[in-house]
Amino acid sequence: MSTLVAAAVLVAQEAEGEEPSPLFPHLSELIVGLVAFALLFFFLSRTVWPMFERTYAERTAAIEGGIKRAQEAQAEAQRALEQYRAQLADARGEAARIREDAKTQGAAILAEMRRSAQADADRIVERAHTQVAAEREQVVRSLRAEVGTLATELAERVVGESLADDARAQRVVERFLAELEASEAAGPDGARPGAREA
Repeated sequence: MSTLVAAAVLVAQEAEGEEPSPLFPHLSELIVGLVAFALLFFFLSRTVWPMFERTYAERTAAIEGGIKRAQEAQAEAQRALEQYRAQLADARGEAARIREDAKTQGAAILAEMRRSAQADADRIVERAHTQVAAEREQVVRSLRAEVGTLATELAERVVGESLADDARAQRVVERFLAELEASEAAGPDGARPGAREA
């Protein structure tokens, strides 16, 4: 618009016959400049401007696509993080459950081992009691036989006659053992009635 004003001023000055102003160009220069500008504008608007628009649109699409991809990647990463946290919580819960199960099983195994050891100890004690009772019985029988023999010999010496008769010897032995047992039961001092006679 200012170019048209300048052109109008130049035309008015030439019509008056004045000398052109150094600030305003000649009319021919102005017309050539306007034509060159119009051609350059037409060329740029037909070739360069669409290229710029296309490049701008591609870059915009690339940037928006990158932002969209980045947002999708961030959302995917967030989902993966939440899934990881859920799996970690599940794993911690599972580990706690396994620890509790192991404690329970350990306590059960320990109780079973104690019961088994107690049962084994009871069997061993019972077997030992049985064995001691059997050995005692055997020793008592052996002692009775020895005491019987000794009592018979002692009685033979005291009486002065032979007690070779088995029935008689047996009666003497039985009587001696009965007196011995009676003295053990009656006298805590351990005095035997038959010991004075010997």
